[in-house]
Amino acid sequence: MSEKDGAVTVDIAVKPRSSREGVGPIQGDRLCVAVNAPPVNGKANEAVVRVLAQTFRVARSAVAIVRGETGRKKTVRITGITAAALSQAIAESA
Repeated sequence: MSEKDGAVTVDIAVKPRSSREGVGPIQGDRLCVAVNAPPVNGKANEAVVRVLAQTFRVARSAVAIVRGETGRKKTVRITGITAAALSQAIAESA
């Protein structure tokens, strides 16, 4: 996790087709994000953006996938939140 220019960049691992949607825990160096959507036609990516926006209380437009559009390991940039606030939200959601 790194913070630069008012945005936080986070490496995540996506678990598509999960029974429950949510964020956490951190496994290794990646934050786990579970979504109900299947990994087809970008549906899982849309769900990842939605879940992260809800969890960190930012607009969907503030969450952008920087790397890993087609894989389970992604890098996302979240604007409008600090690294400390992000860490606190992760702890609260776990």
